Amino acid sequence: MNDKIRTEAVDKLFEGILLLKNSEECYKFFEDLCTVNELLSLSQRYEVAYMLKLGNTYMEIAEKTGASTATISRVNRSLNYGNDGYEMIFSRMK
Repeated sequence: MNDKIRTEAVDKLFEGILLLKNSEECYKFFEDLCTVNELLSLSQRYEVAYMLKLGNTYMEIAEKTGASTATISRVNRSLNYGNDGYEMIFSRMK
């Protein structure tokens, strides 16, 4: 885990997120917290990760999501060498 992001402010943010009860509350909170572009960027990375997990090619992912190959590569690096955060969520969705 990256110690650079472990701050009191980030802890408080995550504690707040954990208090959200449903998708509608998530929409309300994240629309206030993020710009539209930030939220779309986060959701795009999530979609890229899911498509990589399913075995889609970079070209298929780029065409469907509009993500650049640099973004796809960064997400792929996180999937392969990160903290297994994506995998944790994907396994809970089954």
